[in-house]
Amino acid sequence: MSHPAPSREAIVATAHESIARGSKSFAAASLLFDKPTRERAWLLYAWCRRCDDIADGQDHGHGMTVVHDAPERLAALSAMTEQALAGEVVGEPAFDALRIVAAETRMPKRFARDLVAGFALDAEDWRPRSENDLYRYCYHVAGVVGCMMAVVMGVDPDDDDTLDRACDLGMAFQLANIARDIEEDDRVGRCYLPIEWLVEMDFPPGQHMKPPFRSRLAVLSKRMADRASAFEASARQGTPSLSFRSAWAVLSAAGIYGAIGRTVAARGEHAWDHRVTTSGMQKLGFIVTAAREAAGREKLYPRQPRDPRLWTRPKG
Repeated sequence: MSHPAPSREAIVATAHESIARGSKSFAAASLLFDKPTRERAWLLYAWCRRCDDIADGQDHGHGMTVVHDAPERLAALSAMTEQALAGEVVGEPAFDALRIVAAETRMPKRFARDLVAGFALDAEDWRPRSENDLYRYCYHVAGVVGCMMAVVMGVDPDDDDTLDRACDLGMAFQLANIARDIEEDDRVGRCYLPIEWLVEMDFPPGQHMKPPFRSRLAVLSKRMADRASAFEASARQGTPSLSFRSAWAVLSAAGIYGAIGRTVAARGEHAWDHRVTTSGMQKLGFIVTAAREAAGREKLYPRQPRDPRLWTRPKG
């Protein structure tokens, strides 16, 4: 059955509403882009957010529940994604948003498919055994989004060096999120701490959130936050390849999300007493700081080889 094509303007408006509801941090950073990039960032966000909501039974990232039809949900979002990548009108605003982004940029289709593969991991109730497993998961649910955003910002899809740095930023965001959301994930039966880490700290199975083990958990959350900081630092080195406004947006988001990971680490055993967030004034402070960083990015972040010790995204 064919659907009438909604106007681009209408889909952009819906995407703007989505990012405003789903992420105040990303919404604030997106305002720093030029208009075409800003709109495409909203469109890409809307698709990512909708896929996540379908997979987890959420509403704009809120109210995550245990879903009992994960394979069916995955099949639906995968089918609509393929329709969008084929240039077909889907009739679902978020997936038509992807259709527009794919048509207006040289977005490699494999990037969208890699993100869908991340939702498949969650649908399978997958858990990381090793640190490398953790990084593979982070790539599929966030690192590849960094790559997609880089293409939206005008980075050549064949520029592997810059895409690696963009992936690093997504990795940093996801690691910070995991550290912050350990308690929230536990409530719905999920755990993204590598099994090898839990064994190393001698946690009884399934007991990592119990009060007697909070000091051990704090060690692991700090480790996670430290890994996030390493990826963030690498991502910053890629900003000289971006325009001023794109670099400003990227550095703003890096500052905001970097603060989340650092706050989790600083709170130690009390990191999960209250959800770590950044206030509006704090966000403004990071945006002002990022403007200075973007203006001086060539000196602050001189071009140099990426740290070979960092996990590297799959190519091709």
